[in-house]
Amino acid sequence: MYAIRYCLLPLFLWVFVSGLTYAQPYDLIIKNGRVVDGTGNPWIHTDVAVQNGRIVRLGTFAATDAKRTIDATGLIVAPGFIDVHTHVEGSLEAQPSAPNFIFDGVTTMITGNCGGSSTNIRTYFDTLRMQGISVNLGSLIGHNTVRLKVMKMAFREPTAREQTEMENLVEQAMKDGAVGLSTGLIYTPGTYARTSEVVNLAKMAARYGGVYASHIRNEGQNVKQAVEEAILISREARIPVEISHFKVASKSLWGKSTETVELVEAARREGLDVTVDQYPYTASSTSLESIVPSWALADGDSAVLARFRNPVSHAKIRAEMLDGLAKNLRKNYEYAVVASYKPDSSFNGMSISAINQTLGRKNSAATEADLIMELMERANLENVQMVYHTMSETDVETIMRYPNTMIASDAGVAKLGSGMPHPRAYGTNARVLGRYVRERHVIPLEEAIRRMTSLPAQRFNLMDRGLLRPGYAADIVLFDEKTVSDKATYDQPHAYTTGISWVLVNGTPVVENNRHTGQRPGQLLMGPGYVK
Repeated sequence: MYAIRYCLLPLFLWVFVSGLTYAQPYDLIIKNGRVVDGTGNPWIHTDVAVQNGRIVRLGTFAATDAKRTIDATGLIVAPGFIDVHTHVEGSLEAQPSAPNFIFDGVTTMITGNCGGSSTNIRTYFDTLRMQGISVNLGSLIGHNTVRLKVMKMAFREPTAREQTEMENLVEQAMKDGAVGLSTGLIYTPGTYARTSEVVNLAKMAARYGGVYASHIRNEGQNVKQAVEEAILISREARIPVEISHFKVASKSLWGKSTETVELVEAARREGLDVTVDQYPYTASSTSLESIVPSWALADGDSAVLARFRNPVSHAKIRAEMLDGLAKNLRKNYEYAVVASYKPDSSFNGMSISAINQTLGRKNSAATEADLIMELMERANLENVQMVYHTMSETDVETIMRYPNTMIASDAGVAKLGSGMPHPRAYGTNARVLGRYVRERHVIPLEEAIRRMTSLPAQRFNLMDRGLLRPGYAADIVLFDEKTVSDKATYDQPHAYTTGISWVLVNGTPVVENNRHTGQRPGQLLMGPGYVK
């Protein structure tokens, strides 16, 4: 009897070990690709194994080791791209598949930028969690949103009570999962805030491990002073700072990006944690009202309309607008192109100068300034989205060469065929990889990927993303470095990126052989101050 037992034991062990051998320990293996891991190090030949939404090993594996194998021969395998500057409130709920981002390799987004966010971060996240999203998402709490809730459009300093109320709103947002505080100091009502107001709010975000991200107060004639203000806030609030869509948006200052970059680098030498992001285009995109003096937009719609209609205040507004044109070496508003105008979609894609001529009006900058106010009034002062051609290619490349520059789209989820949006909504990352890496050799491939992955993950405390490393979330992009291209242009902006054939979010293919699968495996990413 005992002899029989001892004879059976080796057989049992053989069956057990054999079962392990032929088991499939991984959900997915990516084989034969050139892995760029996100650190900036050179690419290597290795396979990537994924299990339960995580990267578990890098090495050499047999195809039989996984339930599914992706052959990445001829492709780059990289961490999913992290877009640190988006505006997806509303548009992501409408299109949770986020195709313009996904086809551009984006697996994670930070929204709530430029001072505008959801008022209640927890409720916003709960809504997205219930419907499901194709991308991972974190959010900042917007200063403009907070100020508007407490002070409406008041053009003054807050009272002590109002300041405390705003600080409490920031604190609650940080506990609800916000990754930091954002400002849009060029927009109302944020433009009415003094630096001290922002410092105190930033201190609250810093208390919970947050970041301060800023659309600075001026990106044109006073860009240096605006950069210095952001650095001052970092110093006084003791908070890391991300300067959004870093640029020089004044023709008279083209070439001065070397000086603004040096301001940032000097701050870092001082020990301040300041970084920047940019979109790789020479045109910006924002509202039509940004052209109008901010004082004219104070105190609500009725007050604004009264100023537009009053001959004295109207003339003052026009004079300041024309002065701004002259300082920026502009003769008219040919550089300002309508992206979306609801009252008359025939204006979409036309410059203010072209619209003025179409309407048969006098060909002058003064008449065009009047037209801008009329267009705003006709739109009931609702947002009129514009594209502004204000930057130089030299400055774009100078900023891109700066090692602490991240890549960001400054876009929302685009509705295919709707309006004339900025092409950055579709092609930001592919444009860097195609135009600036492959064609113009501005930065190497590995460095470009670092700017899109580990650098933004570090900036926004995304501790398990941005690298191809065991234990990290399996956010992975496969692309052909020889063909990856942005197809969206200013004239034809609705065109998805090509050359990115696979996109995995938390281990689930969302783009598979160039097609969106419709899967929604995205997660909500909470800041370090999150309290359940």
